[in-house]
Amino acid sequence: MTRKLVGPFLCLLSLPSMAGNAETEILFLLESIGQSPCVFIRNGKIHDAPEAESHLRMKYGKAKFWIDSSEKFIDRIASKSSWSGKPYFIDCPDADPEPAANWLSQKLATHRKEI
Repeated sequence: MTRKLVGPFLCLLSLPSMAGNAETEILFLLESIGQSPCVFIRNGKIHDAPEAESHLRMKYGKAKFWIDSSEKFIDRIASKSSWSGKPYFIDCPDADPEPAANWLSQKLATHRKEI
């Protein structure tokens, strides 16, 4: 009987570490946005990097309960406007504007390779 209880209990113990890893990655992505030399295009308006970081932190704060992975953060919070449904774009020096989802996914993949 004890063996049957240990497995599920160990799985529960691993949940906080998964959530903590996602939180760490999301914070990394937010800081990457804020420290970038890029501008962010949201609903047709240009915002500097600190404004974009602030906006996404606000959105994340409101939806944090439903975001349990970095991929969900990118898909549900950082890729498009929740009001208009229009995608966000990132325009960096010496590069063409690209969807924010692409930029963030690339940052996340690079970050994961470095750790």
